[in-house]
This record gives sequence, structure tokens and C-alpha cells, in this order.
Amino acid sequence: MELNDLVYKKIVKLSEQGDELADNFKHDKAILKYEQALNLLPKPIYNWEAATWLFTALGDVYYLNDKYETSLNYFLEAEKCPDGLDNPFIYVRIGECFYELNNFKQAQDYLIRAYMLDGEEVFSDADPKYLNYIKALI
Repeated sequence: MELNDLVYKKIVKLSEQGDELADNFKHDKAILKYEQALNLLPKPIYNWEAATWLFTALGDVYYLNDKYETSLNYFLEAEKCPDGLDNPFIYVRIGECFYELNNFKQAQDYLIRAYMLDGEEVFSDADPKYLNYIKALI
């Protein structure tokens, strides 16, 4: 099943605008663009690949603002979407959020999943504490 071309183009445009706003630290405006794009997806939204990257973008913006619980919720939604499972970036962010929320068992589980999929490379932009946390276990 594919999205209507017009709808897809609108979603991509809103997402790109959100990315540009996020890159310029205008996170509140970026969130609005991503949410607008998400609202264009037909129900159930979990069927659409675009939902994966929109939930991921939302989760990332909240993560970068230290809003770990909200970030976690968006990344857990992304995990339910196409290609969300077995996505090392999603797993790293979920693990980081759990870590920051002091849920170390869940953090360990997701950080190890990310490592198993992509090795140390997936941690290249992350605070070293996350990789160090699981190194004794791998």
C-alpha cells in the first residue's frame, strides 16, 4: 500500500521544514511541522513508513531538549512502525531515554540490541557513558 502522491509530497515537505527548523534549534516549530505531517497519514498510521521517520524525528527533538519521557514515548511509537524494529538508532535512543529515566534494566536491553545490530558505530554520536554502561556485558 502506498500513499497518495500529493499527500506524500506534503508529508515530505513538512518533514524537511521540520528538519531545517530542528537544525536551527527552533525545536518548538519543528515539532509542529512533524506533527502536521503525522496528522496527514491515513489511519492506522502504524502501517506507513513515513510514521517511522516522523515519530523518530519527534523523539529526537524531545531527546535533544532533555524531555526523556516524551522522547521515549515517540521512539516506542516509531518501533511499532515499518522498519522500526531492528533499527539501531531507534534502539539507542530508547536505551538512552530509559537510562536517563533511571530504568537501567530496560536501558541495558535496548542499548545491547543497538550494539548487536550496528556495533560501536551506532554510538558514535552518543555520550560515551551509554556504550561504557554495556561494555562489560558484551
